Amino acid sequence: MATGQSTKKPTACLALADGTLFYGMGFGATGVTTAELCFNTAMTGYQEIMTDPSYAGQVVTFTFPHIGNTGVNAEDDETADPVAAGMVVKWDPTEPSNWRSQEDLGPWLAKRGRIGMGGVDTRRLTRAIRQQGAPHVALAHDPDGNFDIEALVAQARAFTGLVGVDLAKDVTCAQSYKWDEMRWAWPDGYPKREGNGFKVVAVDFGAKRNILRCLASAGCDVTVLPASATAEEVLAHNPDGVFLSNGPGDPEATGAYAVPMIQGVLAKDLPVFGICLGHQMLALALGGTTIKMNHGHHGANHPVKDNDTGKVEITSMNHGFAVDAQSLPAGVVETHVSLFDGSNCGIKVEGKPVFSVQYHPEASPGPMDSYYLFERFAAAMAERETA
Repeated sequence: MATGQSTKKPTACLALADGTLFYGMGFGATGVTTAELCFNTAMTGYQEIMTDPSYAGQVVTFTFPHIGNTGVNAEDDETADPVAAGMVVKWDPTEPSNWRSQEDLGPWLAKRGRIGMGGVDTRRLTRAIRQQGAPHVALAHDPDGNFDIEALVAQARAFTGLVGVDLAKDVTCAQSYKWDEMRWAWPDGYPKREGNGFKVVAVDFGAKRNILRCLASAGCDVTVLPASATAEEVLAHNPDGVFLSNGPGDPEATGAYAVPMIQGVLAKDLPVFGICLGHQMLALALGGTTIKMNHGHHGANHPVKDNDTGKVEITSMNHGFAVDAQSLPAGVVETHVSLFDGSNCGIKVEGKPVFSVQYHPEASPGPMDSYYLFERFAAAMAERETA
C-alpha cells in the first residue's frame, strides 16, 4: 500500500518493515536513514524535539500539521545538533513567521544531515503506530524521486531496533564540564548563575540543556560528567546531590555500567533526582525492572497523577521504555502514574531523599506544573546541609 497527498512527483519515501509505503515531498538532507518510528502529539517545540538526545535512533512523525512555521533559532537547541534521525509531517514547512526565527527548518536540517518529509497522511501513520507498535523504517529523500523500494524495505527490516541497545554512549558529553546558565528570562535571554550553590553532579546520559538550566535556577552549582562515570568519579566531586539525566535507548543496556555507579551513590545517602532514562535506571538500581512499550509516550499533553497530593500535572514525555511498577521492591513507592494508560511515571525511596520521574519537568507544558521537582531536590540538599 502507498499513500501521499501531493500531485507532484514524490521526492521522499517512508518504507515500513512490513512493506507499507508512504510517499511525500522531501526537505532537509538527502539520502536514506533507518530508525524506529514514533509519533509526537505536541503542538509546539519541534526544534526542542529534534534536538532532544532522547530521540536518538528514532524518526518522529508529528501529529500537529504545521511544523516549521516558526523557523528555528540557536536559543531553542537542546543540544548542539539534531539527534532525531528524521521527521515526517503533514504539510511542507512554510516560510517562517516569528520574530525569534533565525533560519528556515529545511536548510537547518540539511546542514545537520537530517531528512524531512512532508505531504504525508500523518493521521493514518499514527494509527498504524498505535495499532502495530513502533515500526522499523527507512526514510529516503531523493530530489529526482528515484527509489529502490525493495532495498528500502530490506533496510527497514535490517534495522536492529532499540531493545538491548545502549545509545547513551553516543550522545553523552566527551568530558566533564561546568554549567551555570539559568532559565530563559525576558529580555536578556539566559542569565548566568552567580555565587555559591549546592554542588550537584549531573550524569549525562543525553541531558537536555534546559534541564541543566533548571538545576542552575534552583540554586545548583552543576558539574556534568559523562555517562560512563563511576561512583568513585562522581563522589570525588564531593557533591551535595546527584542528578541522573534523560537519554535514549534501552535502560537495561545503559544500566550495565550505570547501575553500579548509581548503587555506589545510593550507598552514601546523598539526595538523588532522576528524569526519564535516569528514572528508569534508578529503578533498576533499586531492584526494579523495565519494559519496552508498544508505541511509547511522546508529547506535551500527558496527564500524570501525583499519588501523594492527588493533583494532576500536564507533562511532557518522550520514552519508549517504562518502569514496571509491579517489580518495585519494598521501600520503593510509586509516586506518579499516567492517566492515559496507568504506566509508572515516578518513584521515591521511603525515608530517603531519592526520587525520580518519567516525564520532563523542564519542558514546561503545564507550564509550571512540575517545576516543584527541582525545588524538592534543592530542599533535600539544604536539609542535609543543616542536619
